[in-house]
Amino acid sequence: MRTEQSLVQEAWQALENSIIYYQGRPVGTVAAREPDLIALNYDQCFIRDFVSSALVFLIKGKSEIVRNFLEETLKLQPKERQFDCSKPGRGLMPASFKVEVRQGQECLKADFGEHAIARVAPVDSCLWWMILLRAYVKATNDTELAFREDFQEGIRLIMDLCLVARFDMYPTLLVPDGASMIDRRMGLYGHPLDIQSVFYAALRAGGELLIPNKENEYLIRALRSRLNPLIRHIRENYWLDTQRLNAIYRYKVEEYGEEALNQFNIYSDSIPFQRLTEWLPEDGGYLAGNIGPSQIDCRFFSQGNLMAIISSLSDEKQSHGILRLIEARWHHLVGDMPMKLCFPALEDIEWKTLTGCDPKNRPWSYHNGGSWPVLLWMIAAATQKMGKPELAHKAIKLAEKRLSKDEWPEYYDGKTARLVGKQARRYQTWTIAGYLLALELMENPEHLKLVCFDEYPQELTAT
Repeated sequence: MRTEQSLVQEAWQALENSIIYYQGRPVGTVAAREPDLIALNYDQCFIRDFVSSALVFLIKGKSEIVRNFLEETLKLQPKERQFDCSKPGRGLMPASFKVEVRQGQECLKADFGEHAIARVAPVDSCLWWMILLRAYVKATNDTELAFREDFQEGIRLIMDLCLVARFDMYPTLLVPDGASMIDRRMGLYGHPLDIQSVFYAALRAGGELLIPNKENEYLIRALRSRLNPLIRHIRENYWLDTQRLNAIYRYKVEEYGEEALNQFNIYSDSIPFQRLTEWLPEDGGYLAGNIGPSQIDCRFFSQGNLMAIISSLSDEKQSHGILRLIEARWHHLVGDMPMKLCFPALEDIEWKTLTGCDPKNRPWSYHNGGSWPVLLWMIAAATQKMGKPELAHKAIKLAEKRLSKDEWPEYYDGKTARLVGKQARRYQTWTIAGYLLALELMENPEHLKLVCFDEYPQELTAT
């Protein structure tokens, strides 16, 4: 078996090789560098993908690339109101960008989803951008960058996009299917947990980064008034454990009025109680994948739950419960390669109806029950924060057995992740960076300050 030192050296070299340069300056990393394959869009820098690379660069004192990335992507953000529905809306961040040469001059070409599969705009890009800007300030103490007027305007536009005009009356963010890391149809329309956890972290970042002046006053008030209702809604309505299952099992339906217990009119026959009661440990639980009218999506989504711990969206008891569930159901959720993006996979008629018979998202592959090594850094951050580093050490040791040998693939297939993903790209940058970042977080928990948040103080609720 390779030594950890040689693996780290190989990973660092691969990460360095992935860097994109624009006008002589490093501005990001390509999604993947698998040789001898058509690039498709893997030669672009994706905002969500770059976050793990950026955090590694910040920890290693290579902040220039992160600053350049933040500045250049901010320039790509639309600043004017659009009346053409085919154009990206004001405040949106692109899903990705690439360097092109036009008339002998380098320029950046942004993709706001108009070239993506299913043409869905990325909701999470602007949220990850906010989280990364906060991490940059934490790592460098460069508050001057965040307080620059162009950055304050960019933050305001993102907050305005997320907080102001909407059709919804829940504190969560309403999004279409395919608007996040799971960028294909998977039944995630509405208020998916993966988005809400990142949304919450971005709101917390915005609260730290907005200068408390007259221009920002209304957004700071809107932000503060949103946070506590969002926390309560997620902790109370998304949480699933045996006690909560017993309550849902006995729900009355067709209730009306403010005193209704079954606010979402959940029909108990829609919940797989037998499977869940056997699967949930007595002292564990998790945040459900989604909730809406007559529906709870009981799938376990790893990014949403891990980011809920990291951001303190889940309370301390719930955070420990999530980790106890992962430990108790290690074979299902981790298996031979960290970690399942969601569990269980959609199969049979559910797969046909919810994914549209998507062959890439067939059961136990890609987003539909596939395993993604990039989640290793989130496992490390969540377990370190909650004082359970042994789980992350176990996950890292599993990953080290195969990642290099398998040439750092994008994802793994199969119920226990024994197969390299059927269409997985090799030398996937966020796989490489996720491994390096996990090691850094385990070696020095001080780095958690870049991504973690303390419990939100209740007294900051706006009046």
